[in-house]
Amino acid sequence: MISTLARPTAGASLRLRLTPVFGANPGALRMWTWAPTDLPRGAPLVVVLHGCGQSAQGFASGSGWLTLAQQRGFAVLAPEQTRANNPARCFNWFEPNDTARGRGEAASVRAMIERLFETHRLDRRRVFITGLSAGGCMALSLMAAYPDVFEAGAVIAAAPVGAARNLREAMIVLAQPPAMEEKALAARVHAAEGYKGRWPRLAIWQGQADRTVAPANAHAVAAQWLAVQGLSDTHPQTDQVGAVRRSVWTDRWGRSLVELDLVEGLGHGAPISATGPNALGRPGAFLLEAGVSSTAEIARFFGLIRSAETIAAQAQPEPKPIGPLRQLWRRVTRSR
Repeated sequence: MISTLARPTAGASLRLRLTPVFGANPGALRMWTWAPTDLPRGAPLVVVLHGCGQSAQGFASGSGWLTLAQQRGFAVLAPEQTRANNPARCFNWFEPNDTARGRGEAASVRAMIERLFETHRLDRRRVFITGLSAGGCMALSLMAAYPDVFEAGAVIAAAPVGAARNLREAMIVLAQPPAMEEKALAARVHAAEGYKGRWPRLAIWQGQADRTVAPANAHAVAAQWLAVQGLSDTHPQTDQVGAVRRSVWTDRWGRSLVELDLVEGLGHGAPISATGPNALGRPGAFLLEAGVSSTAEIARFFGLIRSAETIAAQAQPEPKPIGPLRQLWRRVTRSR
């Protein structure tokens, strides 16, 4: 059944609220939040990480997350980088001291989450994280450092966990991801935290015309997370809906564990759909009109809405199975 999103008439006026003090803040980040006034006890939490050159307000509002939170009743945490930490206002996803459990920026975000647990009595089993570009890379790092905190995550134009350890390596990786086998990629995640429990599910979005983050990074992230989930040799179900080619890997019960969404013709930014009956978000810095809302689709993946109408409303033929990601990844690395 396709759900219907309400018209986002108030979305542009929703403003994040600053929490000046929230506990330990070794990463020197700023804590911005938004929640409906009638937020029920046990509501979900979505952590939204902006990209380079963006503000917390600009990304959380422009992508439609604040509008969706108002409509569907969940809280939003939008950590913000400062120019003192990074002149381009990028999260320092490539710095080991900012991504390890209990350190730097990662520890600051964890403290913000704990503060919201205390003030809003949120559901600890339904904490989700998403981010764009550097924010997406940091989201992956947080999932690796705190897999016990997040139920699922979603990234847009991100690079694999542990692929860079300084700014120079980060620039190289974004242009060309490392040619590594799945087990070696997974080891980068496992090295971040000796975790034995269930790993968070992950959705990956990538523009095929992105000249800032090479599209091959999306395949590397998928290969990494499939290895973490023990799904490297499994076959996904793949279908094409409009400009989006989606591959989904499920567990034995049919639950989606890894999802890869490739958007034809999309440059560097989060795809939004600002027009039509299911409009969500508005164009801005690295917020690109694409006729599909990644925010709505990610919310569907998280289980916050039943389906994302921008894709589901377009009928397509039966999904066509493709070979294992292992073969796809080898073709990508051989083509360089």
